[in-house]
Amino acid sequence: MTDERALRPQNSALPLSALRAGETGTITEISGGHHLRSRMLTLGLTPGAGVTVLQNYGHGPIIVRVRDTRVALGRGEAGKVLVRREK
Repeated sequence: MTDERALRPQNSALPLSALRAGETGTITEISGGHHLRSRMLTLGLTPGAGVTVLQNYGHGPIIVRVRDTRVALGRGEAGKVLVRREK
């Protein structure tokens, strides 16, 4: 199995679900339908917002901090939030 991190340039966008606990990024895009985009925007996950992954065990929900708020996202939702990893 290939690690998806090795296949992407350092500054390209990747799904939020690919970040590990402790990693930070900046949201670049939210893909998906109107309902999902509306939900993400309501939770504060907007393009340009900084996000820190607090918990990501590789299965189940992902817990992130965005705008000083902890948010739990389903794995499918987190896969549609694209981020640029911060160094």
